[in-house]
Amino acid sequence: MTVVIDDDLWSAVGDPTRRRMLDQLLVDGGGTATSLSDHLPVTRQAVSKHLDVLGRAGLVHATAVGRERRYRVDDAQLARAVAQLSAVGATWDARLRRIKTIAEAIQQSQLPKTEGRDHA
Repeated sequence: MTVVIDDDLWSAVGDPTRRRMLDQLLVDGGGTATSLSDHLPVTRQAVSKHLDVLGRAGLVHATAVGRERRYRVDDAQLARAVAQLSAVGATWDARLRRIKTIAEAIQQSQLPKTEGRDHA
């Protein structure tokens, strides 16, 4: 199974601050740059820049509410990110199982020939 990885999506969620922002938006059901900055150790301006990155990746959408923009997580794009992460995890699990099998075969081939035999 070939997994197509969206580099922009993973660049967006690769930053811990942006992941915390997504978490906060999910918990609150949405928010503004100001409300998010109240929960994060960064300025409102930094939050706005992070929201722009998340927006370009399609992870959040904004609507104008008065003078502010209210952001919500795009559930479909988040589900796509989760599916990609699961697929990548499964691929790495398969690779690690293969490495383990190879390492065990090498270890078995290096055992002394007398090991495991009964001695009289």
